[in-house]
Amino acid sequence: MPSGRHTGHGKARITEDILSTSNPRTRHIAPTVRAAAVNLTHPKNETTKPRTIVTGGAGFIGSALVRHLITNGLAEVLNIDKLTYAGSRSSLTSVENESSYHFLQADILDTHAMTNAIASFEPTAIMHLAAESHVDRSIAEPDSFIQTNVVGTHRLLECTLQYWKTLAPQEQTAFRFHHISTDEVYGSLASEGLFTERTPYDPHNPYSASKASSDHLVRAWHHTYGLPVLITNCSNNYGPYQLPEKLIPLMIIHAMQWKPLPVYGRGEHIRDWIHVEDHVSALWQVISRGIPGETYNIGGNCERSNLEIVNEVCRILDNASPSSHGPHRNLIEFVTDRPGHDMRYAVDTTRIQSDIGWKPARSFEEGLASTIQWYLNNDHWWKPILETLRSN
Repeated sequence: MPSGRHTGHGKARITEDILSTSNPRTRHIAPTVRAAAVNLTHPKNETTKPRTIVTGGAGFIGSALVRHLITNGLAEVLNIDKLTYAGSRSSLTSVENESSYHFLQADILDTHAMTNAIASFEPTAIMHLAAESHVDRSIAEPDSFIQTNVVGTHRLLECTLQYWKTLAPQEQTAFRFHHISTDEVYGSLASEGLFTERTPYDPHNPYSASKASSDHLVRAWHHTYGLPVLITNCSNNYGPYQLPEKLIPLMIIHAMQWKPLPVYGRGEHIRDWIHVEDHVSALWQVISRGIPGETYNIGGNCERSNLEIVNEVCRILDNASPSSHGPHRNLIEFVTDRPGHDMRYAVDTTRIQSDIGWKPARSFEEGLASTIQWYLNNDHWWKPILETLRSN
């Protein structure tokens, strides 16, 4: 291990190479010096903030998690993000100057960078969200999904395991590796039934197959090596700072600009929707109270078809900004369905409600209305990102 290896006394020794301002890959981690005197604690111990690494913390769900942890004073955070098209530091402007927030631009495939970052920051938990996530892109270019989601998770597990082995027994027991996954690993449902934590995996596209593979790796590292892991599989997220390539922000932005609203097939595909801020609150409760080795499904208990979603977006925008163009629903255009498109996802949240005590706080109606208002008010955030998406 590098010279910043844990000493067993709760102090961090920062390695010189990861703090080097001459190394462009790692120069953003320099603020970690401020964390040198922070003791390792379990999230249940309120005497000191737990030290948490979030991978993919500049993405949609990752940035919401980072904002949640920093704003509520729940953890000291090192955000590790490669900053691909899907990651934007502009999603973190509200917390970027906080003393408990640190950023490292690095790829989880880079074993050297991950080893040094983990050893230097000495986390009590790693929350792994870094992933390629857009199904359409996975169909067109599956290789990057296999590399990031499967190989990247494997390398991060290896780096984490080597660090975990250096911890004192009490610190090993307190440590958590939390893998954030998707309900898409379960495949597709008929008109009845729900995904439970015991539903057999049946992925139908390269994205869901890559996430299923990473889930299996995480479980294997727990059962084989004893690494204390948690897995959560969540339903469809929506909310502020979501990339305009996803359904809800795409429909909002197109409708605002009076552009066609493309809907796959006849819009009959059904998803369970959850506001991203409800999701990240669940993630922290799972890492604080969950049992190592277990899986918890997270959902909003809110099934809607894609066409219902689009019609609701149109209705809210009609009320917010009436126009001589007529109702926004006139913009809906049905387009050829994508390959391997699952018909229905819906998760059973009984376990997380009974074992963890979590349930979503927002109704879909209020969550969608506030999300639409956010996009109306924040075109300075999404317009540059939209241009980046068009060039990718």
